[in-house]
Amino acid sequence: MNEYLKNIIQNIPEKPGCYQYFDDKGIIIYVGKAKNLKKRVSQYFTKNHDSPKTRILVSKIRDIKYIIVDTEEDTLLLENNLIKEFQPRYNVMLKDDKSYPSIVIRNEYYPRVELTRKISKDGSQYFGPYTNVLSVKTLLEFVHKLYPIRTCSLNLTPEKIAEGKYKVCLEYHIKRCLGPCVGLQAPENYIKNVESIKEILKGNTNLVSDEIYAKMLELAENQEFEEANKLKEKYLLIENFKNKSTVVSNINYNIDVYSYDEDESAAYINYLNVHNGAIIQAYTFEYRKRLEEEKEELLGLGIIEVRERFGSKAKEIVVPFYPDLALEGVEFMIPQRGDKKKLLLLSTQNVRQYKIDKLKKAESLNPEQRSVRILKEIQKDLNLKELPTHIECFDNSNIQGTNPVSACVVFKMGKPSKKDYRHFNVKTVEGPDDFSTMREVVYRRYRRLLEEEAPLPQLIVIDGGKGQLSAACESLKALDIYGKVAIVGIAKRLEEIYYPEDSIPLYLDKNSESLKVLQHLRDEAHRFGITFHRNQRSKSQVKSELDNIKGIGDETKRLLLREFRSVKRIKLAEDKELEKIIGKFKTALIRKYFEEKNN
Repeated sequence: MNEYLKNIIQNIPEKPGCYQYFDDKGIIIYVGKAKNLKKRVSQYFTKNHDSPKTRILVSKIRDIKYIIVDTEEDTLLLENNLIKEFQPRYNVMLKDDKSYPSIVIRNEYYPRVELTRKISKDGSQYFGPYTNVLSVKTLLEFVHKLYPIRTCSLNLTPEKIAEGKYKVCLEYHIKRCLGPCVGLQAPENYIKNVESIKEILKGNTNLVSDEIYAKMLELAENQEFEEANKLKEKYLLIENFKNKSTVVSNINYNIDVYSYDEDESAAYINYLNVHNGAIIQAYTFEYRKRLEEEKEELLGLGIIEVRERFGSKAKEIVVPFYPDLALEGVEFMIPQRGDKKKLLLLSTQNVRQYKIDKLKKAESLNPEQRSVRILKEIQKDLNLKELPTHIECFDNSNIQGTNPVSACVVFKMGKPSKKDYRHFNVKTVEGPDDFSTMREVVYRRYRRLLEEEAPLPQLIVIDGGKGQLSAACESLKALDIYGKVAIVGIAKRLEEIYYPEDSIPLYLDKNSESLKVLQHLRDEAHRFGITFHRNQRSKSQVKSELDNIKGIGDETKRLLLREFRSVKRIKLAEDKELEKIIGKFKTALIRKYFEEKNN
């Protein structure tokens, strides 16, 4: 640190505020906040930072400026505004440049209710913003159906209406407007409808519903059944709308709910706004990480962003953990049970789904990205030194010791490479000795690869427990490649993962993609091995009975097996049945063979 920076740090006050770091070109490269400016800025130059990104940031600082504020809340607001304005290279960046729709009630004699993306200080009343334009259109369609108000842009002043300049349009004829343009609807009646719409937009549907229900009963008592029926239709519309909206409970909560998730490069935050027990806003956004930011800091930054953007004034905020944030008159809480806990879980589901959808979208555009991600997960879960782009798996097959065979399947970039599959007829093992079989085939496989100077896999998977794994390791030691190639065993019963010379197994999450790939490897090796074993067994059974009969060739054997399906049925068949297919001479050869064999 040079003398210029030392002098600045010595004079920084111990007060709350924001600091800005500049590079040698005078460009802001980082903005931060602090309860104690002097202490926070000093830490950058006196601490040993684990993060390489932080070390690079510190090495590029050539100037420091700071702004003192009165409260901690002011520091958060100022930091958020400075980051948005200057977009420093090393700050987290909000990946969101959308202008969100709002619903506006125009400041007019006969107010219109419509969607807008522009907020103007013209005396109009705005609701929102909303994060889903479809939900806004659905809400507008609902209020227009419930209350027939105008959608035209005519200048409906009392003077213009009195002059008789306008005519009713199609909306009037289909009863979606009551014709205020020609004086058919009184202003007070129109305004009363608009006031009810305001209550619905505020989330006070119960208030409107109760009012309509009471009026409906009153009309029914006065035997004004036609008018009562019209109100009944409105009442049912509101009740249906309430049932379709996400209602938390009968308790009229007015709270904000936040949840958080992250990966290596980004942090994801979901926001739910609950008003009168119903969710009226939902919004998920992400921050691109630049340094090793703490989740508490990022959640605090997200809460400030939401409150500023959506104008939230909630006094109670539900969070998964306490953010690095203090707001005057606001209580943060981590619920353990009840409706608020359910809300937090709902928000968590939303933020996780956003993260999954983002990942799926990226991987659909670049399929190789998914393979690399899964391989990195395997590398991390199994603690491998190298990325396992080439994996091989071995499985043995024998039934009561007959025709012992083994299979080796190969996965490259997490997918089967069937052209590289290999099967082995076991040569040195007598009887059902699974350990010796594994020792033989692993030795033969990798001796061949070494002789051909072919690349070795980064990971070997053995279908079996500690015994099979130990046998495979003996072969790797004999070839002097033990320790150079990672090897694990996977046991079928509980999906335990075994490491060499370690009796304690590893248990992977049953839903993890690492385990799914290992299971796919194991199942594919088993399938490939069983298929080969069946073929060998069939050949062996046929050969032992028919291939040793002189004068019986492949074509004769094929005709017999196609007709009788098995050697046993050929033995039991009548001579006449055999003669029809292969003639008397060959039938006699077969009879003579089996008679001599039985004697």
